[in-house]
Amino acid sequence: MAIDGPAASGKTTTARLVAGRLDYVHLDTGAMYRAVTLACLERGLAPEDTPALQELLGSLRVRFESAGQGQRTLLNGEDVTEAIRSPEVSRKVSAYSALGEVRSRLVRLQRRIGGQHDVVCEGRDIGTIVFPTARFKFYLVADLEVRARRRYDELLARGLQPSRADILEELQARDRHDSTRALSPLLKAEDAMTVDTTDLTITEQADRVAGFVEAALRRDADIRNIKEEAARHE
Repeated sequence: MAIDGPAASGKTTTARLVAGRLDYVHLDTGAMYRAVTLACLERGLAPEDTPALQELLGSLRVRFESAGQGQRTLLNGEDVTEAIRSPEVSRKVSAYSALGEVRSRLVRLQRRIGGQHDVVCEGRDIGTIVFPTARFKFYLVADLEVRARRRYDELLARGLQPSRADILEELQARDRHDSTRALSPLLKAEDAMTVDTTDLTITEQADRVAGFVEAALRRDADIRNIKEEAARHE
């Protein structure tokens, strides 16, 4: 299942809740790109420092571990779940995630995981590039002001003192960058269902996505049962 959309549209939390409800693996691609960004920032690597970046990518290991109702992101064995959500990483992640070297390595990893499990995967190019043949595709949208408020509340809950104006400006810049970059831009897949989360709680938007999938799976089961019953009477 592919879930795409702009920053703060509710992709990650929705994907996590839906994965838990369907007993799928939550493949958090945003956390993977953030982990790479964090590693680059810690080492002082600029996006244009291609040789050093390629060397770094060869040594990075990103994986996830279940943790209660969520999961933790591990970078080379270190828990970086909180660190990758810092304002600095949020400001820089678009620049690093747009790099061909970074995307190529992480997309290969994402596809390998997707080939081994039923996954709910969210990002910006999941339904168009990473898993173009995914059966279920959703594109989440929300008003910019609502997305900014969500990001503000998220940072406030983590004990930070964010600026509403800075967050709004950051999201506007992120939207421009993500939708105009040359490599894997933010796009809605033609066969994706749009879900406007502006006036939805996180529970409501997860229910809408999971409910659609569950209904489709029930139809599949009904069709199989009918075919099996017909075969028994031939």
